[in-house]
Amino acid sequence: QVQLAESGGGLVQPGGSLRLSCGVSGSPLDKYWVAWFRQAPGEEREFAAAIKWSSEDTHYGDSVKGRFTISRDKGGNTVYLQMNSLKPEDAAVYYCAARQSSRLAVTPPLYGYWGRGTQVTVSS
Repeated sequence: QVQLAESGGGLVQPGGSLRLSCGVSGSPLDKYWVAWFRQAPGEEREFAAAIKWSSEDTHYGDSVKGRFTISRDKGGNTVYLQMNSLKPEDAAVYYCAARQSSRLAVTPPLYGYWGRGTQVTVSS
């Protein structure tokens, strides 16, 4: 069992930056991928980024590549999403999710553990 809790959402102006945090607890994470997804009103949940806990391999969705960076706290159990050059279309509820597998997945049904989400609003 894994529990996840997001924090760090808020209101930011276009072009600004924000860092989200995901506190992860429960099972040892060495066999997990941890990912960030986002969901805007009326839209499907979209993959943003993922990190493999053991190797710190990362993968990004096309819409955030080059602007967002996923990382983890080496001494603890926190995953971060640094978001730069934010655009109005980045506004969404951002969810942290975990998947027990050695293989990357970018579709929500393949993640078995989810946090409750944190709202990001990008507006002037």
